[in-house]
Amino acid sequence: MDARQLEYFLAIVDHGGFNRAAERLHVAQPSLSQAIQRLERELGVPLFHRTGRRVRPTAAGRAMVEPARQVLRGLDATRASVESVKGLLSGRVDIAVMPSQAVEPLTTIVTRFTDRFPGVTVDVTPVFTPPEAVELLREGACELALVGTGEQVRAAGVREHPVDTQRFILVAPPGQDFGGARAVGWHDLDGLRVIAAPHGSRMRHLVDRMLAAGVDLRVAVVAGHREAMLPLVLNGAGVAVMTESWTRTARSGGAHVLDLEPPTWIRISLLHRDAPLTPAAAAFRATALASARSAHRA
Repeated sequence: MDARQLEYFLAIVDHGGFNRAAERLHVAQPSLSQAIQRLERELGVPLFHRTGRRVRPTAAGRAMVEPARQVLRGLDATRASVESVKGLLSGRVDIAVMPSQAVEPLTTIVTRFTDRFPGVTVDVTPVFTPPEAVELLREGACELALVGTGEQVRAAGVREHPVDTQRFILVAPPGQDFGGARAVGWHDLDGLRVIAAPHGSRMRHLVDRMLAAGVDLRVAVVAGHREAMLPLVLNGAGVAVMTESWTRTARSGGAHVLDLEPPTWIRISLLHRDAPLTPAAAAFRATALASARSAHRA
């Protein structure tokens, strides 16, 4: 078994077939198939169910995914550690990020990081819930994750570094300024349509709390794509409960931004496996924590 075979194996898993994996890896499809056949002979078990063009991992294949990712991640860490002796000039940081946190604090962290390490690529993978992010960390698909939660992340083998807290706000369409108010209570929203995030998010959790408290809100749209929420508000489809990271973008588009009373906060944390990080990921973590400290001092 060698690293190339593991890379081929994971590419087939990630891209759902031999042809797409071969295209992504820029190798001939027969060469890819032969490499996997040799790997299956060495292991003594089939790794994929092959049904026409469809390919699905067998039970043995599914069991191999996480160890294979960790082996390749370890090799990347080894190469990066050697390269770091001459300075962090290249490399890649893989980070899973939830939508609101992709606006802030990710934007500020990445800007500071790339200013200092311009040769390092930051590869952002979208996730929608903290459990999704934890799963990617455990699989080795990402080294870091930036998530928003209501409480401390308690996941075996995962370390958490708090980096920020953000208040929830109400974003309303142009022309709906609630009489010039700067803040609104829950029952000020009676009779309004709301654009809500899917269940499982903190934004949706707050909307559900309002509904349970008797607020007469009608969920007009459930926006699985969080980036669609603000355009929907700007077009008058309804109001939205969002985090304050969206404030500047919302106001620049002409929306009204109001504080919600009583205030509710979300906890922003950087996560990673309880294991050594590559030099690039360690530098990104240091940048994120330094950014958090400077924000708190301000």
